Amino acid sequence: MKKTFPLEDLDCANCAAKMEHAISKIDGVNEVSVSFLMQRMTIDADDDRFDDILKEAVKKCRRIEPDCKIKL
Repeated sequence: MKKTFPLEDLDCANCAAKMEHAISKIDGVNEVSVSFLMQRMTIDADDDRFDDILKEAVKKCRRIEPDCKIKL
């Protein structure tokens, strides 16, 4: 399953790269893209575990960029 989520208050491209790297290490994630310019995150992950993977991705993003909000 591949889904795109808008982001709010992503402050820098470096943080976007860190978020992308952290999410890519989650088991079940096939591909992830975090765009600072577009303020968007796209995750391609296993269909049956997508909700759990998304929750873990949100946690990782909060640790890296606490002000950034993912609009689910």
